[in-house]
Amino acid sequence: MNRENKIIQTSVIGIIGNVLLVSAKAVIGFIAGSVSIILDAVNNLTDMLSSVITIIGTKLSTKKPDKKHPYGHGRIEYLTSLAVAVIVLVAGGSAIFESIQSIIRGGEASYTNISLIIISIAILVKVALGLYFRKVAKDVNSDALKGSGVDALWDAVLSLSTLIGAIVSMFAHVSIEGYLGIIIGLFIIKSGIGILQDSVSDIIGERTSKEISNQIKQTVNSFKEVKGSYDLILNNYGPNRAIGSIHIEVDDSLTAKEIHPLTRKIAQEVYLKYGVILTIGIYASNTSNPEIKEIRKDLTNIVKEIKTIKQVHGFYVDEELKTISFDILIDFEEKHVEEIKNEIINKLKAIHPSYSYYIVIDNDFTD
Repeated sequence: MNRENKIIQTSVIGIIGNVLLVSAKAVIGFIAGSVSIILDAVNNLTDMLSSVITIIGTKLSTKKPDKKHPYGHGRIEYLTSLAVAVIVLVAGGSAIFESIQSIIRGGEASYTNISLIIISIAILVKVALGLYFRKVAKDVNSDALKGSGVDALWDAVLSLSTLIGAIVSMFAHVSIEGYLGIIIGLFIIKSGIGILQDSVSDIIGERTSKEISNQIKQTVNSFKEVKGSYDLILNNYGPNRAIGSIHIEVDDSLTAKEIHPLTRKIAQEVYLKYGVILTIGIYASNTSNPEIKEIRKDLTNIVKEIKTIKQVHGFYVDEELKTISFDILIDFEEKHVEEIKNEIINKLKAIHPSYSYYIVIDNDFTD
């Protein structure tokens, strides 16, 4: 089963489960006169809405690329998870509001053993749904399903508080469900804020995980002609959909006839393993000359003294034009980039004055 169908199937199961829970809780809530049980039923309605939104978002995100959206519609899934986050926040706010209203009104609800049994079953169902959503979300990398899973588990906790309140009401004749509802509502809001932050972060564009960037570089470096890989950039256009670029360093004696099939093989291997469409640039390496080796060594010693420089690469010396070019990767925290650049050039000129120096400043996009 493909990713889209798996998400839709999971969401449909959630809708069916919540329809049954809404029906059962609504009947019990009105018979018992329990605000918390009726609130629980409303919560399950919001869960149904989350599942419906997830299905719609998944369907829209799989639309084929078009002229206006050449990178596809995968980022719609991030908007879906944003909508789910809002639903969770509304559910938490509603829980707190209704609980406060319940405390103000006062009075005791009338519970029966049947009520307690159905609430207990509802708790088990919500836990099962929550764990199922979380498992599938992890398998298919879906933030919307993850949010629905979190919502379902918190609903189970809310139902548990209702059950505890009912038991206390039956045996101690004290109503505590309103106070429990407020506490649970606050926790639901906290979870909703977490989902919201994750969704907004995805929409803005997060840093690629260190694990994925390292794996891609290891694959690229596994080709014997490649001396190193640098400047990996991955642009995310939805879960499991990325387009990027990378530079590889090869010996300057390689011809275009040799480089062309090499880059094709690398791009194919990366796509097959990681689903990433990769454009490959070339750095030529010509450090076999003893004088050039000495210049490279001096450069290494200079940058060692600057803690915010994370890497130097793309080093190339044009002996005819007497120019030296290289890239430096500087930490995002560094505020004095131009000063560092000029410092490196001045120190190199002091040692090797016959050359001109060209430095490209790279951004620290990936590890």
